[in-house]
Amino acid sequence: MTENIKKVAVFTSGGDSPGMNAAIRSVVRTCAYKNIECVAIYRGYQGMIDGDFKQMNARSVNNIINKGGTILKSARCEEFRTEKGRKKAYDQLKKEGIDAFVVIGGNGSFAGAVKFNREYDFPVMGIPGTIDNDILGTSFTIGFDTAINTVVDVIDKIRDTASSHNRLFFVEVMGRDVGHIALNAGVGAGAEEILIPEQNLGLERLLDSLKRSKKSGKSSSIVIVAEGDKIGKNVFELKEYVEEHLPIYDVRVSVLGHMQRGGNPTCFDRVLASRMGVRAVEALIEGKSNYMVGIRDNKLVLTPIEEAIKAHTEIDMELLRVSDIMTT
Repeated sequence: MTENIKKVAVFTSGGDSPGMNAAIRSVVRTCAYKNIECVAIYRGYQGMIDGDFKQMNARSVNNIINKGGTILKSARCEEFRTEKGRKKAYDQLKKEGIDAFVVIGGNGSFAGAVKFNREYDFPVMGIPGTIDNDILGTSFTIGFDTAINTVVDVIDKIRDTASSHNRLFFVEVMGRDVGHIALNAGVGAGAEEILIPEQNLGLERLLDSLKRSKKSGKSSSIVIVAEGDKIGKNVFELKEYVEEHLPIYDVRVSVLGHMQRGGNPTCFDRVLASRMGVRAVEALIEGKSNYMVGIRDNKLVLTPIEEAIKAHTEIDMELLRVSDIMTT
């Protein structure tokens, strides 16, 4: 099938994640190795509609494997949600002579690729780039490892202040629909309690847990809260509730926000992105389309994109059990 794929486009879409640049680099250099032309699309689907393309070669991606963010930029694109917008994008791709594209992103980006493939039978391949680790078909998404390491590092610093002043800190991390960041970082940082969307701890149980911590001799506590946790309307409401019912605590809130997306990717994310980029291009050469490259049991696997975006990944119940034991 090699003769059918002569020019491949690559772009990033949706929220950025550390390791996206490593994936871009891998796609570009694999194309060069396979004697296939490679074109970068800037600003995701919006750039596809606008024809914001740039020819790439192996030297175009020098010194980017260590950088966070994405050199190709990223943007939300409402126009691509319309038939007219997707037709503009298709016309631009055909005008440039592009035979297939690799999209690096999350659920929303993949949903757009599926629709585009369905309408134009255009070869597409997905690489999961999101810090939330919420896509089916892969044990790890690019950026997740870096994000949890960033969170653990910050919590370690917050704990210094918490223990110095006998304070309770609520630390909010990203995770609107899933608690992977909160659970993994919470266990890794030794948090006293972890609140995630998948498990409604309840306000009373939270109070009981904090009381036990105090009674056991802990003078300070760290509670990790995923932003999608259902206990309170937000982390500040939790703070007010605890202050009202447990005035013995001096309570503070730290919202980590977008710092979790930034920073140099870890070695794990760089290697994962490099492996996925190679497999994405090779799968297109093999004539495959509409798949996402994932990793399971340290082996690269292909999952139909439609399957990958059907639902969010489930929380690791074994890790949740470990968390319960560790917070005793």
